[in-house]
Amino acid sequence: MKLYSGPLSMFGAKAEIAAREKKLDVELIMVPFEMKRLYEPKHPEVLRINPKRQVPVLIDDGPGGTLEIFDSTQIFEYFETVKPEPSLWPAEPKARARARLLEHKSDEVYFPHIIRLMGLQGTPEDLAAVAARDGAAKVYDEMEQVIGEQEWLAGSYSYADIAFYMAQLFGARMGAPMTDAHPKLQAWRDRMSARPAVGQVAGAMGRYLLSQGRTLPPFLAKLSV
Repeated sequence: MKLYSGPLSMFGAKAEIAAREKKLDVELIMVPFEMKRLYEPKHPEVLRINPKRQVPVLIDDGPGGTLEIFDSTQIFEYFETVKPEPSLWPAEPKARARARLLEHKSDEVYFPHIIRLMGLQGTPEDLAAVAARDGAAKVYDEMEQVIGEQEWLAGSYSYADIAFYMAQLFGARMGAPMTDAHPKLQAWRDRMSARPAVGQVAGAMGRYLLSQGRTLPPFLAKLSV
């Protein structure tokens, strides 16, 4: 398999962590990226396969022919099918559905608030920035209740944990961090950071940011030495 990602791709990092957790034989290809030009010009394989022109993209030339897919959640599902163990979705149907919903909320409810903040770093008191931070805080409040006394968000370690960890990493970078109101969620983040697959991927992202003169949230700085 070949996984096309980028040094600051939240969704690509999700897929890379999953591949590492599964111990899949995946060649990681980091597409060209610059802070000023971002991913322009786009990598030709990314353009060819993904009409959204974004990483991650996965190519599998194994038995059964060539498969070319995109979208981190679709890649999660494929990884789970080709290598069921270790399982990264809960086995019980309702628990699995809850985990899938949490992964979806991470991408489609929480992360849009962080995307809005990306263009508002110079104007943190802008009404749109305030609203985005408030929206992110409401998700943190919800996740604090979800985690409760559990070790992981969906009971067992799952793709939901991978998705929200990477999303909140960007939230912390963009000025929407967890607060003292979220001690259980912060303890969960520490457990996530201690996982080798997570630490390797997040640490590499942190080191790239440091190479560009960027400041890191404390939890990410620890992984980036």
